[in-house]
Amino acid sequence: MSEKARRLWRYRFDQVTADPASAPWLVRAAVSEPDGAVVGYAGYHGPPDANGMVEIGYTVVPEARRRGYARAMLASLLVRAAQEPDVRIVRVTISPDNAASLATIRGFGFVETGEQMDEVDGLEIIYEVPADRIPTA
Repeated sequence: MSEKARRLWRYRFDQVTADPASAPWLVRAAVSEPDGAVVGYAGYHGPPDANGMVEIGYTVVPEARRRGYARAMLASLLVRAAQEPDVRIVRVTISPDNAASLATIRGFGFVETGEQMDEVDGLEIIYEVPADRIPTA
């Protein structure tokens, strides 16, 4: 497991310990079928906020990249978000240099809405899609 993954799992563990109700919204391992190999992880940063926004995140381990796993994880997260009555907006933040993630979100209706500085990841571009406009196909 990478150090970045360790930090994520520790952070989410602390998050669910502080707020057990957030557990259904947090990160899960992504597993390929039929072999059951862990190919990454995906989830939400937490439950919907007061404005109905959820932020998603997903990562594919290097040896499993370029096989469609990120796109499948993203599609799954979006479908679930669209089914949740409290979700109105889905957000993802991506480094402007991350061409693979920028390509992954293409075709899912995301629109650039701003940028932010992340203390760990640096500059990130904010993309959002209204839950009622999430493509179902």
